[in-house]
Amino acid sequence: MSRPDWNHYFINIAKEVANRSSCLRNKVGAVIVRDKDIISTGYNGAPQYQKNCTEIGYCYRNRNKIKSGTQLELCRAVGSHAESNAISLAARNGHSTKDATIYIVGHRFVCNQCKAQIANANIAKVILCTPEDEIFEFFPENDWTVHPIDEK
Repeated sequence: MSRPDWNHYFINIAKEVANRSSCLRNKVGAVIVRDKDIISTGYNGAPQYQKNCTEIGYCYRNRNKIKSGTQLELCRAVGSHAESNAISLAARNGHSTKDATIYIVGHRFVCNQCKAQIANANIAKVILCTPEDEIFEFFPENDWTVHPIDEK
């Protein structure tokens, strides 16, 4: 039996973290790593103190046929994506995210809000594993230098 390389090791952990998601539409997990040590994890779902979709029994976005990636403010998990939750947990526990790597699984792109939070947290590298198990690597300092409204 062969051992997974470090990327696949942390991707597999992020997949397990995604299982904690309370989102009925899409389960996303994130793991922040620095020097091969996990400093934080996060999954998508409603913020603390609020009911989540699992508890309520339906997804507002599905019920109202809201296209994925749009009108994010109409989601119980607004501001509580896996990436932002992992960054918040690291901060709450006093772990610097500077020069860390974040491993993200469960979706095909990182939303603009999370891109901004990742960049502002000085996370150096992003490894994204899509639901189809495609792996993409991003370096925010080089790859995310143009604001989305200027991309046209």
